[in-house]
Amino acid sequence: MGKPMAKNLLKAGYPLTVYDISRPRVEELVQAGAVDATSVSEVANRSDVVITMLPGPSEVEHVVLGHNGVLDGATEGSIIIDMTASPPSLARRISQQAGKKHVETLDAPVSGAEQAAIEGTLSIMVGGKSSVFQECQDMFASMGKNVVHVGESGAGDATKLANQIIVAINLAAVSEALVFAKKQGVRPELACEAIRHGLGGSAVLNIKGPRILSRDFSGGGKLKYHMEQLSWVLEESEKLGIPLIMTALVQQAIIELCNQGKGDLDHSVIVNFFERLTHVEIGE
Repeated sequence: MGKPMAKNLLKAGYPLTVYDISRPRVEELVQAGAVDATSVSEVANRSDVVITMLPGPSEVEHVVLGHNGVLDGATEGSIIIDMTASPPSLARRISQQAGKKHVETLDAPVSGAEQAAIEGTLSIMVGGKSSVFQECQDMFASMGKNVVHVGESGAGDATKLANQIIVAINLAAVSEALVFAKKQGVRPELACEAIRHGLGGSAVLNIKGPRILSRDFSGGGKLKYHMEQLSWVLEESEKLGIPLIMTALVQQAIIELCNQGKGDLDHSVIVNFFERLTHVEIGE
């Protein structure tokens, strides 16, 4: 996700200094006009705004708060924007640590498939100070189509997790519906076409339905990451005393699929859980 987002920043005219442990990604961005750095702290030292897009919160903690990390290299008055999906508590901790150095932060996770990152049409949910958000609004606009400031530090990550609840339950609903249609003798692709423009239609059906029908579960949003994100949701809901019944049920299906070695596949592979229960395959 980070590479196409960086390319869109370059296309919008922003000077970019980049670092990644994957050299081919860096070299591709350098060819597009970015400047190579030897470390994350060097990126921070050279930049007014630092954007991180990483696999998960452990990497964010290491890269931003670790030795010779972003915060070590950041200068007073600069801004750190983490666009990784993480628990809200991490965003708040980063904000607190950054504040000691007079560095501002935003948590700005995204929603949308890789194609949306390439096209610059991501949905971006931003937490942090309103004044800092306004300062970065044009930058966000080069990467996303729907950019919303949702509250103080941690609010962006909390909204992303709410999004993941909806996506997980929608994937399960689409899977159950297509299995039901198939068992009733209806061709699943025709059921999708009939439903997509009605009340049952959704972005999940439009984007993930074709994957389910074609059995293309490669790439996309990895199931293991969705499992991890729902675990944060359930941990937070326990602290708040909120029963999230549907989320917990879908999480059990996802855990089972990950135990079967399917964690690196797109989360639309959730359909396999329901297919196995009913002894039917949508794509047959």
